[in-house]
Amino acid sequence: MVLVSHSRSLAEGARDLAAQMAGPSVPVLAVGGTEDGGLGTDAGRIHEVLEGALEAAEAAVVLVDLGSAYLNTATALELLDEERRRRVLVADAPLVEGAVLAAVAASVGEPAETVRQRAEEAREMRKVPG
Repeated sequence: MVLVSHSRSLAEGARDLAAQMAGPSVPVLAVGGTEDGGLGTDAGRIHEVLEGALEAAEAAVVLVDLGSAYLNTATALELLDEERRRRVLVADAPLVEGAVLAAVAASVGEPAETVRQRAEEAREMRKVPG
């Protein structure tokens, strides 16, 4: 899994939470912020993290925090060769909740498409009863 956020701290915090829920068998990578510590995303850095994720696993499910993070992720995907690009699934899901659900699904051996679907189920999660 790859978590992309405009904030390095947010990406790393979501990674820590998801990784703790999933256990050590699920690689969860985080990329966020700018090189100078500001807010933003960078397609080149996202590409580097995707390459690392694809070295560690058969496929990678990516979650993003905002629309421009998706745009930079799409650019990063274009930098991958075709074979690697096919192994990346981008989930349309809330970053934190989706990361937790996806990590748990991955930890029990679900395939990448199911992991992506579990992440997207987080869109329907209610936090407050009513």
